[in-house]
Order: sequence, then C-alpha cells, then structure tokens
Amino acid sequence: MRQHRVALLVTATALAPALLLTTPAFAAGAATTTATATTAAAATDTPVDDMSLDDLRVAVARILGDKTSGKAVVREAGKALDAGTADALRAFLKTGFRLARAEDDSVAIVRILGDKTSGKAVVREAGKALDAGTPEALRAFLETGYRLARAEDDSVAIVRILGDKTSGKAVVREAGKALDAGTPEALRAFLETGFRLARAEDDRVAVFRILADPTISKALRAAAEKAVGGTPEELRYFLEVGQYEVKR
Repeated sequence: MRQHRVALLVTATALAPALLLTTPAFAAGAATTTATATTAAAATDTPVDDMSLDDLRVAVARILGDKTSGKAVVREAGKALDAGTADALRAFLKTGFRLARAEDDSVAIVRILGDKTSGKAVVREAGKALDAGTPEALRAFLETGYRLARAEDDSVAIVRILGDKTSGKAVVREAGKALDAGTPEALRAFLETGFRLARAEDDRVAVFRILADPTISKALRAAAEKAVGGTPEELRYFLEVGQYEVKR
C-alpha cells in the first residue's frame, strides 16, 4: 500500500491545485468539519459522501503532500491511504483531518508557550486556546489570535522603548510611526528591523559628535571613523565599549 501511496502523491502533485484542505498557520478563518468536507470535493463539485474512490484517494493524497500538514495529519492521512477503503478515506476527510490537525495545532501552541520571547498577551491567549481544547479554538488562535496577541505585546514593548530616556530622536520617531500605524505588521516590523536601523541612525549621530571634538586622540578618532562606516552592531559596540578602550 505504501507504493500505492507514493503513486497517489505523484498524481496529486501533478494535478492543478484545486483542493485547499489546509490553511497556513496564520491565514484568516478557522476550518470546521463541514468546511473541510466541502473543500475536499471542490475539484469535482461532489460532496465527500458521493465522491468516487479515486477522487477520495487524490483528496487525501493532496493533504499528505501539503507542506503545511503537521505530523499528526500526515500520520492519519497515511493510515487512510494505507487502508484504501472508501469508508476510511471519507472518515479521514470528514473527521480525522480535523482531529489530527487539532493535535498538530496543540503541539504548535505548546511550542509558542515555551518560547521565551512570547509576551504576556501571547501566553494568556495561548493558554485560553489550550484550556478550551476544541479544534476550532486551537485553530482560531493560530490563525488570528496569535497575531493579535503578539501585536498587543509588541505595543507594550514599543511604549517601553519610547519611555526609555536613552532612546534617540530616530528611535522615538520610528516607534511613534509604528504605534500610529497600529497594525500588527507595522509593530512587528519596527521591533524586528526598524528599531535596529533607527538606533543605528541615532548612534551614527552620536559618533559624529565625538568626531566633531577637536581634542580627541588620534586613536579615538580612528576608532570612531571605523565605527561610522560599520554595521549598526559595530556602532553600538563602539558607543558602549569601544570608545572606552582607546586613549581619549
């Protein structure tokens, strides 16, 4: 049966992508059993109960070949294909897929909870989803709840940066823009890249001020000039450590 499964995977991959039985972890909308069954029949406009054995095999094989499918989904899809009966394939499409994906979703949420970078809002909402325990609650957290909870945590982190007296003009400017935009994407972009670049802008200004001092030593001037042309990390290192390692 495993050779037969491989053949089905090749067939499913070659066919035009008409069955979208799984959604990416952060796409919109949570799937239900009914929606899964309806989607499974999308290629032929045929309800799962009325699909032929070949159509059922292809539908399950497509799930098995989907890169977003987790271990439990792959395991249960494989079992259905190995059984090879219409009843087994239909059972997977109508209920097995939903339950297996919930198992994978639970694992994904536990990993998020174990991530030291997860903030209070993320931990809170992830906990709620696990406590609810339903496939729908788990999927809803991964598709929308996680994004919104992380945005809440990101907002708190940016407000803290704004309140930091060491934050320079560029950092304050870009942090303000992110908060004004207010979208999860804008908040995340600032923390992942915008903050680093804005701080480098402020750091470069600070290094230029050092260079503007005619009384500094040649060694300090050389180190400052090197830092100005360097990376954001090199600028930061010079200001925090490097400038104190050379004669002023």
